[in-house]
Amino acid sequence: MKAVTRAGSIAGRSVRNVLTPTGLRGSAVEVAWLAAHIATYPFGVVQEKVTADEERFTLTGLPPVHRGLLIGDVEAAGTPILLLHGLVDNRSIFTLLRRALRRRGFGRVWTMNYHVFTHDLRAAARRLEATVESICQQTGYERIHVVGHSMGGIVARYYVQRMGGDARVHTLVTLGSPHAGTTAARLVPRGVTKQLRPSSDVVAELAEPANCRTRFVAFWSDLDVLIAPKQAARIDHPDLNARNVLVRGVGHMSLPIDGRVTREIAATLAHLGTDGSTVSAGLTRIDPAADGRAPASAPPESQSGRRKPPARGEALL
Repeated sequence: MKAVTRAGSIAGRSVRNVLTPTGLRGSAVEVAWLAAHIATYPFGVVQEKVTADEERFTLTGLPPVHRGLLIGDVEAAGTPILLLHGLVDNRSIFTLLRRALRRRGFGRVWTMNYHVFTHDLRAAARRLEATVESICQQTGYERIHVVGHSMGGIVARYYVQRMGGDARVHTLVTLGSPHAGTTAARLVPRGVTKQLRPSSDVVAELAEPANCRTRFVAFWSDLDVLIAPKQAARIDHPDLNARNVLVRGVGHMSLPIDGRVTREIAATLAHLGTDGSTVSAGLTRIDPAADGRAPASAPPESQSGRRKPPARGEALL
């Protein structure tokens, strides 16, 4: 009875989030992007080949933001970035994010596909390991960055935390990834979805003590219908260098295209420090209506409508 009551309470809060102006706007964007993504999905089926890129010896013709990153930190600009999609998806989900990162000066951005009907998350992690090694061999860089959407973030985290991938991955950014599992996975009780449940062996492994030097940034949303509870997309592990970023009014599929998320990813990857900090202490709030142009410090609201103090290591967009 308590479980039913709690589930009803969570569902009620989700409905209230959707019915706010920000929620309605975010839902509309989610539907529009989902339709566009379905149209572009066939173009992402073919696996991208990892090839050596052409070296640039002049800044002529580059936009100011691109030149600024190259001049400010040529290592950050050149560090390879690998984008990893989620369940039943492919690299086309990152069409806009990849373009945005390149436009901001990151010269080496690749995508990776794993099998759509993967039955074992660990098998996908081994595929990721092979791809990362190939990128390092082709580029000469010892470490890269990884951005994972949905299950892709869990695949990448398993690789860096349980398979020694922290030696290769400097920063792991996750977008709507169920780090603590999601009860929504119980709707499809077969295949890899069983490993995304809160009680799965994979989730239990990720909760174990870790010695991992990768820095983590986990984006989670109050409008993500595939992550239940919403906080399950946070990384709350005492041994990991993790920063959680709450994004208001963005759906699960829209996280990779949200402008605020893109800017925060770019700001994070432009700094190769070990603490992962790109915002000041406390919470940084960006009004969704202003699309990130008017930042101001403000804590999130509690269920009662009152302001509550920010959680440690968390930012709000």
